[in-house]
Amino acid sequence: MYIIIVGGGRLGYSLTKALLGEGHEILVIERDAAVCDSINRELGSICLRGDACETATQATAGTGRADMMIAVTGGDEDNLVACQVGKYRFNVPRTVARVRDPRNEAIFKKLGVDVTVNSTNIILERIEHEVPSHPLTHLFCITGDQRDLEILEIKADTGEAIGKTMNDIDLPDKVVLSLIIRRNEKPFVPRGDTVFQKGDQIIAVAPTEAEETLQRLFSGS
Repeated sequence: MYIIIVGGGRLGYSLTKALLGEGHEILVIERDAAVCDSINRELGSICLRGDACETATQATAGTGRADMMIAVTGGDEDNLVACQVGKYRFNVPRTVARVRDPRNEAIFKKLGVDVTVNSTNIILERIEHEVPSHPLTHLFCITGDQRDLEILEIKADTGEAIGKTMNDIDLPDKVVLSLIIRRNEKPFVPRGDTVFQKGDQIIAVAPTEAEETLQRLFSGS
């Protein structure tokens, strides 16, 4: 796979080493001449000095044949513009962008970046998973045409759905309850007559706007 990495800083360098180790063809685009020279000395001639926000630079990099672009500079605006040039000017099938400010993540997705990576959200998701009392954990963001959907783990506690069947509750639009994990039982797919119990771990596919309702239904918070 031919992958272009925008930004040769610490994150870009580590990512480049890892992907080279997996056998991918990598080209790094980096503005800073010293950083670019350092990468070329250590990893071979794989760094192109230039501004990835410019069409001419991406043309020189052969972006038209790239399978993926990963933008990991320290600037959200640069990462967004580089991915947009790659995606809409050179038809790169997959774009991934680092987002430093969580408030920008929705804009990136709205403007067509396929995957966003935000360190704040990664840490938050890890904390959610490690704190047993946390009622809802974000497991995975679905990409592509259904990018508004997430896979969630909900811990059932004192919500209004406890003691009721799935037929008895009104789930929000586009919500699918796909699995229930219950102590001392095999995980199972819920049916209409499944009665929810306190302590159930429920795996759901849901849009972001449904999270509050799901917490009220199952966790009581």
